Amino acid sequence: MGHAFPAGTPALDFAGTLRVRYGPKTREMLDSPESLGLWFSECGITESGIDCQEADLAEALVLREAIYRLVRARIDGESYDEEALALVNEAARGPAPVLRLTATGRRIEATIQQALAYVARDTVTVLSGPDVPLLKECANPECTQFYVDRSRGARREWCGMDPCGNKIKAAAYRARKRAVAS
Repeated sequence: MGHAFPAGTPALDFAGTLRVRYGPKTREMLDSPESLGLWFSECGITESGIDCQEADLAEALVLREAIYRLVRARIDGESYDEEALALVNEAARGPAPVLRLTATGRRIEATIQQALAYVARDTVTVLSGPDVPLLKECANPECTQFYVDRSRGARREWCGMDPCGNKIKAAAYRARKRAVAS
């Protein structure tokens, strides 16, 4: 599938799996149990995809929306939604993925509950750690991806150059050309 991970942390990338959240054409990146299981492996939480069911997907999407509301509140300087806070804290109490040392290296295995707990704990870390002042939202009005801005001078504007930065820069270039032509 090829999920994108521009945020710098699994919690923010997970919240960003609903793309163009407020636009006319939202894009759900977790549109099936298989895509959820694949997201965990592509993110590095597990070595291979997790076998997920429809109920697991529904639970994951509820957690994702809770994470989104908490991050949105933190960036906006608002109080946390109590229901979202309770949901993330409850998920964070779950068991961690299992690390195993094998003859060929490290192996990470997880159930859906372990993977969701990992994302929830990462949310707690992101929203309570030293990177809080670096939390930003993509400047593309169609994008609602959060990210940790670790760029020099903290001047990053987009979740990534592809597609958001390129799209905005190309539109600005075309606007300048039209202004010069008229």
